[in-house]
Amino acid sequence: MKIFPAIDIKDKKCVRLVKGDFDNKTEYEMSPVEQAGKYKDHGFKNLHIVDLDGAKSKQIINHKILESIATHTNLKIDFGGGLKSDKDVEIAFECGANQITGGSIAVKSPALFESWLSKYGSDKIILGADFKNRKIATSGWLETSELDLIDFIKQYEQKGISQVICTDISKDGMLQGTSNELYSEIIAQTNIKLIASGGVSNIDDLILLKEMEKDGLLQVYSNKIKVTKKGQPFVRNICMAFDVLLQRKQPDTPLFSMTV
Repeated sequence: MKIFPAIDIKDKKCVRLVKGDFDNKTEYEMSPVEQAGKYKDHGFKNLHIVDLDGAKSKQIINHKILESIATHTNLKIDFGGGLKSDKDVEIAFECGANQITGGSIAVKSPALFESWLSKYGSDKIILGADFKNRKIATSGWLETSELDLIDFIKQYEQKGISQVICTDISKDGMLQGTSNELYSEIIAQTNIKLIASGGVSNIDDLILLKEMEKDGLLQVYSNKIKVTKKGQPFVRNICMAFDVLLQRKQPDTPLFSMTV
């Protein structure tokens, strides 16, 4: 299992939304570029970036921040939010994204999304399957469809998708645990690489997710991994945490100090 930090960007700031509500957000002191640099300094190799402004406006907005992060770090970046055209995707890759995530576009313009999958390959294109009450949500979570989550994932697995980031909107930003039961269903019914997102708050959440892992097909994204200027990282010793997870042991002392 891999753990990736995530940065959600709105108005050029790092933010955390509660249940996807644009009016209910926490803003963080560090800029996205500073935050990404801290993640790099703490040993992370990957980064998930969400362009919330892009998701709401339906076009890529924060590509300059993406470019700056890619220029100043060696992080492998997955970028999503507002990718609605060939040009948007081209800009994302030109600005340093290693992968892109498409969610709303896969629902509303499946032919276009499938053309990206064909052009760039399944290692570059991730399916975004954000949901509420098992139904797929789109447009920065402002709209809910009638598409069943697992049926949606199976449909795209048949078309060649191998990676899916799955976020339970009701859990996101709440720091109250993840949708383990539903993630278990996805793992049991598909062979995709599942990226669990939303609700991760502590080592116990990670241990539970680790127990569900099948053949390495599980990754975890969290924008709760915050490194502050006071030097209090959510993951203070990520190597030790991984050792605990891999050995399936409960730590005797807390490995995490949280700043959210």
